[in-house]
Amino acid sequence: AKLMASLMTSGNSWKGVITAACEGTVFLPQVRFVAELEANLPCTCKVHFPDPNKLHCSQLIVTPDEGYYQGGKFQFETEVPDVYNMVPPKVRCLTKIWHPNITETGEICLSLLREHSIDGTGWAPMRTLKDVVWGLNSLFTDLLNFDDPLNIEAAEHHLQDKEDFQNKVDNYIKRYAR
Repeated sequence: AKLMASLMTSGNSWKGVITAACEGTVFLPQVRFVAELEANLPCTCKVHFPDPNKLHCSQLIVTPDEGYYQGGKFQFETEVPDVYNMVPPKVRCLTKIWHPNITETGEICLSLLREHSIDGTGWAPMRTLKDVVWGLNSLFTDLLNFDDPLNIEAAEHHLQDKEDFQNKVDNYIKRYAR
């Protein structure tokens, strides 16, 4: 039902997905990605499939309801590789953001997106797209990490002046995340 709603919102329909499946441009494993992404989404997340012929590519909208980023609407692009789930999906943030774990160009520091990690928190074949969605959502709350930043400038800004950091986050939300 959620997939149908998101396809209808984007101007696409189940008819397009079914037609693509019949024409051989969408395969059953791709349909599995759809179900995986939509399973138990946090209430602050929505999944969108811009092209029903490319179910391995999706967009995730995270709208935090608490913390520094409350009121923002942050868009992520997810691409599931052919060798999923042996390797993690490729994810990048499409919304310009002032965040210690996301660069202004969209790179994301989230351990479960690492193919190889020393501490064992990286990608493993038993992980799912649902884990990725929950992880991205958590980057705005409990996984927000100023101690191990990707965007060092944002983390240092927070350390030096929390109020000014919040002001810059709010400015970015007003300019880029509405």
